[in-house]
Amino acid sequence: MTHKVITVDENADIAEAQEKMTRHQIRHLPVVGEDNLLLGIVTDRDIRSALPSSRLTAADSEEQRKRLTEIKIKDIMTKNPFTISPADTIQDALLLIQNKRVGALPVVDDHGRLKGILSVRDLLRAVINVLGLGEPGTLLGILVEQKIGQMKKIVDAITEEKVSFGSILVARYWDEGKRAVFPYLLTQNVGPVKRKLQKMGYTLLDPMEWYLDHLPGQDMQDISD
Repeated sequence: MTHKVITVDENADIAEAQEKMTRHQIRHLPVVGEDNLLLGIVTDRDIRSALPSSRLTAADSEEQRKRLTEIKIKDIMTKNPFTISPADTIQDALLLIQNKRVGALPVVDDHGRLKGILSVRDLLRAVINVLGLGEPGTLLGILVEQKIGQMKKIVDAITEEKVSFGSILVARYWDEGKRAVFPYLLTQNVGPVKRKLQKMGYTLLDPMEWYLDHLPGQDMQDISD
């Protein structure tokens, strides 16, 4: 999580909140009260919805600016937002963000005090670190039967080629009794590995095509805001 959190007072006006977001290049502002208690959260989408235009300019009239300063954060913030605990896991955060369609989660202690904020960007950075994607490599896709021993066979076959793993993931496949295995190999020369796996009877998948072919049919809300 991000420990040093930029926050806003519930009685601040939306111009102040917009200025903070622009200056710190953030999209979410937790709203806190006394003793750092979390009162709500305001997003750049909330501010855009309240403003007559996306940004205040020098051409705006004083009357318009005065009306905007009368709109307080407490009038547009989301009260009782979804939160997460410092003791929760990355998995907990990923599932909550996916299920609730939010772009960030305030991190609060048992007393409701703000301790940090966890955004989609933070989670992406964590996943990249966990999967070893920061190192150059190649992602393979392998279709396997769902039975004991398959993973060991694949790992043994690859390590026999003296290739190191960055990570390995197993995903559900749409055919019953099948799984998709995605090893991230720390090499660009995967030709020998591919040929060996095919000789062993495995079907290779293009990871990107597999993902695109199986995207959910329904529209998904953009959670970047």
